[in-house]
Amino acid sequence: MANEATFSLVLDAGCRLGECPVWDAEDEALWFTDISGMALHRYEPETGAHHSVECDEEVGCFAPTADGRLLAATRSGLWFMDRDGRKLERLAENPEDHAASRFNDGGTDPRGRFWLGTIDERRRGSARLYRYDSRGLSMIEAGLMTSNGVAFSPDGSLMYHADTPRFTIYRYAYDAETGTAGDRQVFARLDKDSDDRARPDGAAVDAEGCYWTALFDGARVRRYAPDGTVLAEYPVAARRPTMPAFGGPDMKTLFVTSARGRGSRAETGGHSQAGGLFAMRVDVPGIARARFDPEI
Repeated sequence: MANEATFSLVLDAGCRLGECPVWDAEDEALWFTDISGMALHRYEPETGAHHSVECDEEVGCFAPTADGRLLAATRSGLWFMDRDGRKLERLAENPEDHAASRFNDGGTDPRGRFWLGTIDERRRGSARLYRYDSRGLSMIEAGLMTSNGVAFSPDGSLMYHADTPRFTIYRYAYDAETGTAGDRQVFARLDKDSDDRARPDGAAVDAEGCYWTALFDGARVRRYAPDGTVLAEYPVAARRPTMPAFGGPDMKTLFVTSARGRGSRAETGGHSQAGGLFAMRVDVPGIARARFDPEI
């Protein structure tokens, strides 16, 4: 099932929990967060230039805006933030217990609404999936462990979402005009009894409607067909890849972030490159994420 294409390390970022890679075409750079390291990173593939900025709390996910700011989801809530990591305006509070909950994975729908979810650090099944738009923060789904894998089909008619500790990826019929998700259906369920206990983390969708997910603890990225068939797997030199994202001028470079935690062998799998940013070239381009639109 492994494919000839392979991921190569492009940036030894040393992230404790690298996540949410977002390609900014205007900036010609990939932005990503180190959640546990409380930092935002910017990487230019063309030049190899890299810089990072410190944040005052964990940034789980974010989206660029048309005016150059970031919509950032943190432990405390949703903020407009500048690209130096400074908070400018709080838009919504995290309605859950901040001592055990923070915003985690998220991304925009085709119209620019922001979908995001939380992680329940006490593992009691109290995490939730939310939508944020001009109407405010709306709770869509409850009873989750760790919300992850939000992505949309090329035509905007399907939304994907994963609950990582439950080894399950879900799919919903989606109305991009109204931001309404239909009934939840199981798209794919991974084997919780596998040797590596690989589970679905962050995700991206390509122009053929295929769903790419990073397999946390599985040291690989998997590509699913729209019908849920596994098409291919691509190894990553990190035990815990976290989220893929398409980028580059032609959207045919697939990046993936990874985590090294505190550097133990259990967290890195013995890979010295764990926590780095990896990339490989693909044949099918990805779908660009919309910028967050506060008016939608």
